[in-house]
Amino acid sequence: MSGFSTRAIHDGQAPDPLTGAVNVPIYASSTYAQEEIGKHRGYEYSRVSNPTRTALEENLASLEGGASAHVFSSGMAAIAAMVTMFKTGDHVICGSNVYGCKPRLFGHIIANYGIVFTYVDTTDAEQVRRAIQPNTRLVHIETPTNPMMGVTDIRAIADICHQSADHRVDLSVDNTFMSPYFQRPLEFGADIVMHSTTKFLNGHSDGLGGVLVGTTPAHKEAYEFVQKCTGGILSPFECFLVLRGVKTLAVRMKQHEVNGYAVANYLAGHAKIPTVLYPGLPQHPQHVLARRQMSGYGSLITFETGSLENANAMLRRLKICVVGESLGGVETLISHPATMTHAALGEAGRAKIGLTDGMLRISVGIEDAEDLLEDLDQALSVL
Repeated sequence: MSGFSTRAIHDGQAPDPLTGAVNVPIYASSTYAQEEIGKHRGYEYSRVSNPTRTALEENLASLEGGASAHVFSSGMAAIAAMVTMFKTGDHVICGSNVYGCKPRLFGHIIANYGIVFTYVDTTDAEQVRRAIQPNTRLVHIETPTNPMMGVTDIRAIADICHQSADHRVDLSVDNTFMSPYFQRPLEFGADIVMHSTTKFLNGHSDGLGGVLVGTTPAHKEAYEFVQKCTGGILSPFECFLVLRGVKTLAVRMKQHEVNGYAVANYLAGHAKIPTVLYPGLPQHPQHVLARRQMSGYGSLITFETGSLENANAMLRRLKICVVGESLGGVETLISHPATMTHAALGEAGRAKIGLTDGMLRISVGIEDAEDLLEDLDQALSVL
């Protein structure tokens, strides 16, 4: 098998046979000419399939080591595709600390179809084991979690999901925070990997997208069917943007981690920051596990400022770091989860996972680390 960077640059992306173009063209066509009834060149209608999309899906399946990949118009569209294939009475276990829009989707929309959801702390494998029911179809986890940076033992949860030959439960892992460069869930027994391609895979904060990477013919059949029937697919232009981003994924992730580690250590040593959540720090409760199942620690850090007022005062002073939602871009982004990504959980829901009003989540970019530290230092001086 070729190395990661070689696959990122070449898999699914052979030079265009017509023109020799090195980059996969943006096939901005909704339909395709057919030679006669039932005879076409592999494409009929772009909701069903599109050559630019095919290239991206082949590339992402290769990077995650899956059998097939299926891209959607956003990360949430990918999550919706995964769960809307279930039927009334099916049961799904989900991590209690996940991106806030997931429980909103599950609780306010998908549950209306009679699909039942149970939320547990997946960093404790026994909670997952106890939650398994005869009708459980899926366990969905984030690792590290958003935004509390908890690390789940993928292999342990996979073993629980697959413990019964006549009742196999699929394990889905949201790998957005780590990207396939730092974490490969399928190698630890996961069945499905999903990403918001909006984040590190794209890497430039200029396009939405999501992907499901499956491991079985059933996954391929199901997710192609959802793409065809619901039409929530990724446009050719945004497929092109992700293909462009993936080419530099390895070099970006290396710099993201160098900067992330520098920022995490700075924050951990700051007298006015009582809590820093980053798997790369030895004091992180799952640091040893993270070291075992990840090849790097990424650049997502959550830290405590002490209060909503402190958080806001700090954010107002930032000059380089950008205050905004999302993550994984080349620029450093800082968000306030309680009012942004996890506002939908409500005060009680946030308290249950330990998310306070004073917590901030930083996605460290690839700027010069010295400039980032100087910006954070002057902003934290108001605390």
